[in-house]
Amino acid sequence: MTGAGGAQGRSKDEIAAAIARDIPAGSYVNLGIGQPTLVADHLPPGSGVVLHTENGMLGMGPAAHGEEVDPDLTNAGKQPVTELPGAAYFHQADSFAMMRGGHLDVCVLGAFQVSAGGDLANWHTGAPDAIPAVGGAMDLAIGAKQVFVMMTLFAKDGTPKLVPRCTYPLTGVGCISRVYTDVATFEVGEGGVRLVESFGTTRDELAGRLDVPLS
Repeated sequence: MTGAGGAQGRSKDEIAAAIARDIPAGSYVNLGIGQPTLVADHLPPGSGVVLHTENGMLGMGPAAHGEEVDPDLTNAGKQPVTELPGAAYFHQADSFAMMRGGHLDVCVLGAFQVSAGGDLANWHTGAPDAIPAVGGAMDLAIGAKQVFVMMTLFAKDGTPKLVPRCTYPLTGVGCISRVYTDVATFEVGEGGVRLVESFGTTRDELAGRLDVPLS
C-alpha cells in the first residue's frame, strides 16, 4: 500500500513514531546509537515501556533540552536525556549482562545492510579507511527477543541496504524481524521479505529497485 508519507517518504521522526507504536506495552527496550534514539521521544504516555541504555540506566525518558540538560545524564551516544520516575543506574558490566542474558524484549538498531533472511551488518563497511564501531551491537543483536532496524532503504549512491546477502561484515545472523525505512516497512526472516506498507512509492517501484523478492 502507499501511505501518507508523501513523495519523499517518511522523515526520521515519522519512522521513529511508527516504531514506537509497534513496541508492545510494558516492554524493556534498548535504543541503538544514532537514529533509533529518536524513538524515545515518541513513546506514548502510559505505555509502560522501560528504556535501557548500554551505559547503565533503566527508565530513560525523552531527550533533554534547555534547563533539563544534566551533563552526567546521557544515553549511550552521549546525548543528554531525561529520567523517568523509578529510574535506576548501574555499572556498564551489569548493563551488558542484561543485554546478553535475554532480558530485553526489543532493541532498535541502525544498519548498513540487512539481508532478506534477517542478517545484520552495522559495525563496519569493510572499507580500508572506515573506523569500526561495534559497541554493544553484537550483544544486543543476539540478546534481545526482537530486533528492529531503523534506516534509509537506499544508500547515498542509490544502492539498496536491504539485500539478498550482506556483503559487509556481519553483526548478527538471522536476528532481525522488522526493518523500518523512509519509504517502506518490511518483515524479514526465514520466509523472505514481506512488504508491510510503503510511503511515497509503490510495490512495483520497490521491486524494481531491490534485488530481493517481495511477498
